[in-house]
Amino acid sequence: MVHGAFIRRRSRTLVRLAVVFSIAATVFAVPHFNAMASSPRTSSWTIGVSNSLIGNGWRDEMVCSIRAEAKNSGKAHTLVQQTNGDTNQQIAQIRSMISQHVNAIIIDPNSSTALNSAILQAVSQHIVVVVVDQFIPALLNHPGVYQVANDQRAYGRLGTQWLVNQIHGKGNIAFLQGISGAPANTAREQGQQDVLKNHPKITKIANVYTGWVWTTGAQQITSLLNSGKKIDGVWTSGIDYIVANAYKTAHRKLVPVVGADNNGFVHQLLTMKGLVGAAVTNPPPVGGVGASIALKVLSGQHPPLVTTLTPKVWSNTTAQGRAALRAHYLPTRSLQYAADWAVAPYTNYTKQQLFACSG
Repeated sequence: MVHGAFIRRRSRTLVRLAVVFSIAATVFAVPHFNAMASSPRTSSWTIGVSNSLIGNGWRDEMVCSIRAEAKNSGKAHTLVQQTNGDTNQQIAQIRSMISQHVNAIIIDPNSSTALNSAILQAVSQHIVVVVVDQFIPALLNHPGVYQVANDQRAYGRLGTQWLVNQIHGKGNIAFLQGISGAPANTAREQGQQDVLKNHPKITKIANVYTGWVWTTGAQQITSLLNSGKKIDGVWTSGIDYIVANAYKTAHRKLVPVVGADNNGFVHQLLTMKGLVGAAVTNPPPVGGVGASIALKVLSGQHPPLVTTLTPKVWSNTTAQGRAALRAHYLPTRSLQYAADWAVAPYTNYTKQQLFACSG
């Protein structure tokens, strides 16, 4: 592929330059020049990171997984650019990284279409592009554009089906979604509909968008509880801990809750009396998987253009689910930290490297 040929040409050029530098250092006997030639920084790759959401614990962990994978490789360091949902700013940041001649760019997109031109510009400059977390449909299997994401449609389907089963196929479900129009959220809603179309006795009593912000989700679930509407189950896009807490604070009888593999919710599922629930996995280390793919391409390997992770359901209603919850809970991490901290066989960093978030 074009990336492999470009990297090999660059490697031969670097070897020739290293020989010239070595001879010059010997002739002029300048110790500082020797030190420069042996510095690992001069031979490492720069991996740019474009993250479209700031102040979100899941995204923070995703970025840390990229840094940890790069640092573990010993061959790369990262350049991180972040924006808070501003698509135009994300495009500008990607183009800035192109002008800085990074070797690869890992992108968590704010739009499923708007970044396409900037992405293709990077590919034309022989930069490895890896889209993570949310697929860009028009660029699936496009040469030079690698994509890796959790199967978000399956995420929406699995959690909804579990919840429908818990309330025996009839009743009112409140849906607390993520960001309207975000590729992952759109796929999750499609997965929900895959289930709901087969269950006419289920009513979608509420459908609100939290923006994946806990404070917003707290206000919305509180309003729903105060509305007097009958709620038989709650599906959340990662605002799970807040929902269980709101029921407890309002002294309401808990209903079945579906959430993500957030550390706080995992702990609630193991310890909160009366809570019946399930965590559907959506590992932030999808970023680390993207870094692993980028490193493989930069090394001349040819990984698949599309990698899809399969979500799992950890329910506290089964022995197997409870065992998974216990095995993944991280007592030293925050409530919003995702308990699914590594993705075998793709990521290679240690837990300590992920927690340190350096590189």
